[in-house]
Amino acid sequence: MKLKIHQTALNKHHDIVTTVGWSGNNELYSFGDDNQILRWSSDGECLGQVSTSIYDKGTPDMPISITEISWFPIAPGKTMYSAAADVFAAAATDGKFYICTKTGRVEKGVEAHKGAVLCLRWNYEGSTLLTAGEDGQAKLWSRSGMLRSSLVQSGFPIYSISWSPENDQILYTSGKNLVIKSLQPSNKPTQWKAHDGLVLKVDWSLVNGQILSAGEDKKYKVWDSFGRQLFSSGIQQHPITAVAWNPSGDMFAVGSYDYLRLCDALGWSHALEKPESGSILHIAWTPDGTQMACAGGVGTVVFGHIVERRYEWKNYEVTILDDNKIYVHDVVQDSTENLDFRDRVIKVSFAFGYLIVATSSQCHIFNEKNWNTPAIVDLSNNGRVTCIQQSSENFVLVDTVMGLGVYKYDGRLLSQPKCPGLRAEFVTPFNISICADMLAIKDKADSKAIYVCDTNTGRQFGEEPVKHHTEIMEIGLNQTQSVAGRQLVLVDRNRDMFITNIMRPHLKKLGTMVETFAWNADSDILVAMMDYKFVIWYYPNVVFIDEDIAPLTKVEKDAVLVGKSAQIVNFSGTQCILRRADGAVVAAGNLTPLPALLQEFAQKKRWEAAIRLCRYVNMKELWACLAAMAVHGQDLNTAEVAYAAIDEIAKVEYITYIRDMPSMEAQAAELALLRRQPQEAESILIAANLIFKAIRMWISLFNWDRALELAVKYKTHVDTVLYFRARYLKSLGKLETNRKFIQYAQSVPVDAEKVKAKLTVEEERERTVAR
Repeated sequence: MKLKIHQTALNKHHDIVTTVGWSGNNELYSFGDDNQILRWSSDGECLGQVSTSIYDKGTPDMPISITEISWFPIAPGKTMYSAAADVFAAAATDGKFYICTKTGRVEKGVEAHKGAVLCLRWNYEGSTLLTAGEDGQAKLWSRSGMLRSSLVQSGFPIYSISWSPENDQILYTSGKNLVIKSLQPSNKPTQWKAHDGLVLKVDWSLVNGQILSAGEDKKYKVWDSFGRQLFSSGIQQHPITAVAWNPSGDMFAVGSYDYLRLCDALGWSHALEKPESGSILHIAWTPDGTQMACAGGVGTVVFGHIVERRYEWKNYEVTILDDNKIYVHDVVQDSTENLDFRDRVIKVSFAFGYLIVATSSQCHIFNEKNWNTPAIVDLSNNGRVTCIQQSSENFVLVDTVMGLGVYKYDGRLLSQPKCPGLRAEFVTPFNISICADMLAIKDKADSKAIYVCDTNTGRQFGEEPVKHHTEIMEIGLNQTQSVAGRQLVLVDRNRDMFITNIMRPHLKKLGTMVETFAWNADSDILVAMMDYKFVIWYYPNVVFIDEDIAPLTKVEKDAVLVGKSAQIVNFSGTQCILRRADGAVVAAGNLTPLPALLQEFAQKKRWEAAIRLCRYVNMKELWACLAAMAVHGQDLNTAEVAYAAIDEIAKVEYITYIRDMPSMEAQAAELALLRRQPQEAESILIAANLIFKAIRMWISLFNWDRALELAVKYKTHVDTVLYFRARYLKSLGKLETNRKFIQYAQSVPVDAEKVKAKLTVEEERERTVAR
């Protein structure tokens, strides 16, 4: 990835450019101390001056300068060309802020601070304007310019401010410190020392929730929302005067004296350019995140385009050469393709043999077998694509106007799932996942919930979303349709990883201190970086079948050389690619193809072939996987062989006991008990009219209340339950205290001989039914 910069040969401004900002129709407005507002095209061409009356109120001794502007945000579901996006707020050195239209007409000027207003920012909903100034105060204002509250009184001038992603907190500078202040007066502020010099700029990403800071100590740093440092740069040559997150939250820009750097969200550098700009005082990204503009201290406006962004899939390498050109290289066949587009390329995704290219007006779908005739989807209403996720059968586009759209690879729209409170700007690959038949997305309104929808109909699975007790950070659906069913993995704020079956949600913990994870694109194999270890789960579904052998089905490899904060880039076949915190791309060693082959045998019920494979390689991990697969597939002979191979003698004896049962239903119920699913076992037995067997099961599990409840409901074997309950209490030397049992003991006579006779009759009846 590179940064291609452009600036005019002669500066259009004759003094310092203090701030820049992009309007809704991708035009740039620059403000300088020469009392000019200039309008620029996205290509860097000056379109002329904007007339305004703001500067007329200054005097030769006290001229008015604009310190910062903030364009009114575009409401969810609205186009970039809506009328509301044509308004901006401007902070001025006369202590006022001005609300102006894009033509320069001043709608309102408001006395806000004593001394200059140094910074201001609309919240992401556009309902509140935040201002801060030299007087150390931060104030909240309504859309019409009415004062709502004076939120902060600091002892230092506030040089920079930012809103939290939820609009319920603000971040501001206070000397060398950063402070997070809640809008609720009762909440205590969070404050920490951020730099060894004055903090000059801050930015809080609405997507990843991380904080950027720049200081006079010549460093830029990344923090989480609790004030914990995630990254710190080395000491640069000059103070860092500008920082800004990309709208997608995956990278940020840093500005200093004749210095512009593009960095990954982890902190490592993508590109460094040396424009002749003087100190870069402000950086503004376009809404699509493909371009930035910088305000230079010598009167220049610098435009930066992100080019040569690279994507890889198997033997293909795709590179975005320019705004509307893509280069495809097949490294095996040594063939190349050049793809040209009418509009600027905004988002690209390449997986499962399909290249998805979203421009500002269309979505192009290329098949690896035919690069000449793509399927084309028109993106209506000037929306902006913020995220693309692919599966083997279809893909999902997230658009700022249309929301979610699930498409087939021929360009046909399958469905448009509706999620309450969805904001397309907040959707990232971490909080949305798609497979062939399901789409999962984290709820923005409730970060502990995940909505799962059918990709064909768009309807939600189940009446309730999948719930977790802690805020969810990342989610992922398995990509293959196996006998284990559709499964979802999530990582919460504590970096604990859980797995659940979608059809029967029940979260099971897989690990802790998880930095990144990924499902294999071709099989149900899961990998994760966990506490400096690379961990592979050959059959994650084992936790729902037999947790005792779950540790045997995973492999841990030392990954100290990979380091902390690594991210999995791709995991398909036997290849897993990771990107380290320093940006280096490494392979996670050779992964065996045998677990995927074993899963294929189990899915096709080729149990003899699966046993031969395990005997040939004689790996305990494979034997443990086969045992779990056989139990899930209800093949008792294979399960017995596999459990014997891993020395699980008790399980072998239990499998033998199950196999000797007279009825298939009883065997299925016992296998459900082996999977620790007594409710499922009860349902199987009741459906087969084996009421006594279900009652006896609950008695053996010491769930006396459920056993009595079933006996009363079906009006049978109440005396049997009372008999076994009495024997149990007698063995413990205790008296009955359960009111239900006391009540039925008084009304139902218990005869031990009759109970034993009924037991014999029931056993004989079960054998008869089995025949």
